[in-house]
Amino acid sequence: MKSNYLLILITCLLLSCKNSGQSKSSNTSSNEIEDLFFSTVDFTKAKISSEAYSKNFDLHNDNFLSIVFTLDKPLIKSLKELAPSLSEEELLSKGNFQFSYLIDGKLIYVENLNTGAGPKTRKTEMLKQVVPLVAPERIGFWGWYMWQRFMKVNGGLDVFTEGNHTLSIEIKPYLKDGTLKVGPLLAKGNIAVKVPKIYIDENLVPVQKIQPNSGWEIAKDNFDNNKIEALNRKIAEGRFEDINSIVVIKDGKLLIEEYFNDATRDSLHNPRSVGKSFASTILGIAIKDEFVKDENALLKDFYDLKSYKNYSAKKDSVTLKSLLTMSSGFLGNDWDNDSPGTEDKMQSTDNWVKFTLDLPMHKDKIIGKDYNYFTAGSNLLGDIIHKSVPNGLVSYGDKKLFAPLGITEYKWFHTPQNVAYTGGGIELRAIDFAKYGQLYKNKGLWNGKQILTKEWVEKSLAKQVSQDYGGIKGMHYGYLFWNRVYTVNDKDYEVSFCTGNGGNKIFIFKDIPFVIVITASAYNKPGSHANVDKMMIDYILPAIIEKQ
Repeated sequence: MKSNYLLILITCLLLSCKNSGQSKSSNTSSNEIEDLFFSTVDFTKAKISSEAYSKNFDLHNDNFLSIVFTLDKPLIKSLKELAPSLSEEELLSKGNFQFSYLIDGKLIYVENLNTGAGPKTRKTEMLKQVVPLVAPERIGFWGWYMWQRFMKVNGGLDVFTEGNHTLSIEIKPYLKDGTLKVGPLLAKGNIAVKVPKIYIDENLVPVQKIQPNSGWEIAKDNFDNNKIEALNRKIAEGRFEDINSIVVIKDGKLLIEEYFNDATRDSLHNPRSVGKSFASTILGIAIKDEFVKDENALLKDFYDLKSYKNYSAKKDSVTLKSLLTMSSGFLGNDWDNDSPGTEDKMQSTDNWVKFTLDLPMHKDKIIGKDYNYFTAGSNLLGDIIHKSVPNGLVSYGDKKLFAPLGITEYKWFHTPQNVAYTGGGIELRAIDFAKYGQLYKNKGLWNGKQILTKEWVEKSLAKQVSQDYGGIKGMHYGYLFWNRVYTVNDKDYEVSFCTGNGGNKIFIFKDIPFVIVITASAYNKPGSHANVDKMMIDYILPAIIEKQ
């Protein structure tokens, strides 16, 4: 439910940097250095000594892995050699360690460690460096997150196939001051990695037969069973963590319905921020029914803004549309823990609407243009809907959205004021999330009834605001919907989608006849969204597109 967990994905994508060309440039031959050591000791209980160094690591059975290396001089001096004219403060703000991960001699991943990682003394005084990488539970240390990015987001797991491998880690200084500068090798070490066979229940691999009474007509089209079974095997092996369901709709008919990890058709799934999109939907219906004028209505039409803290004339210009597109200009950003307007901070108060309206406006952000992921604004929309429609948001949504779609099993979360929470967290069955997606694919039409206007659907899925989401191709934001492009076999497929923490997605493809739902509970786990992207690009889309 905490949408700022999405910050972890952004951290994974934005703080990592692949640059194999820079990695290979060095003033020192990597073969001359072998002074980075590995340890499988439980670093939470024992100090790592040279006697505890290990030459072997079992990927699935060893719970701990750390690296230890000793510098000839503090890192700051190596950074100084890259830019002699910069002050110590400038060097620390522009540089840090660069880690290169090689498996069997092949470069897999390079990370220029974020400049904020590690205390100042680690860079200015310390020679001996101990970096924990692997632990059975998440730890609040940058090395753990770096390992997760290497393994789950940047190819490590896919290269560590069953058998024996060699993992090499090389460390250099880097400085980014306009251009990226990488210094000579500081440390390098190798460890033998054993990857045992993962034994699974083979009954989990075959494509699951669609059971009757789904509420959908069953599609008779073919798809590539082998690719879906290969995906099922990866899910069973844990390569794709905590996946609970996959539903594929083709031309309005049920093509694939798969459940995992004890989920069934009747399971209600918590898709976290997928629930934001429902605020957009119900607002669109309220506008259609003329309970709200339109999305250009001003926030001040619903609240006496002068009665809240940090009032400014700029706050009078906030529109419902800017809340829908997360460009309202409030000083709130869930992807910045230091922001005063995060979801966590909102939920620690007893009045979430007051919290939001008390926030100051950002001095430089342009309303309607500059994007910030702002869950509190989505919740504000729910409160506006609640006070504008007959009998409140829950009753209105049931009558106008869920009942027409034939959705009877669902669950809202609520705010302290007992209003349905539209910041994220409405639970439905996977096949009912598919109905919601298909409603948009149908341009708002369901069983001959126009639930949403075609115009509202088009606005919702349009590229309203551009935004940088880890450099993903074609990333834009609509009315609480995302928009991006998937590339499969060198062909681009544009898709609008809802997304939520843990890897939850509802995909509505533009030019191919598919709606795809993935529910997952990999909450707060690095790589959960990247895993779903890999599932889509390598397995699901190839399986269904090639068989059209």
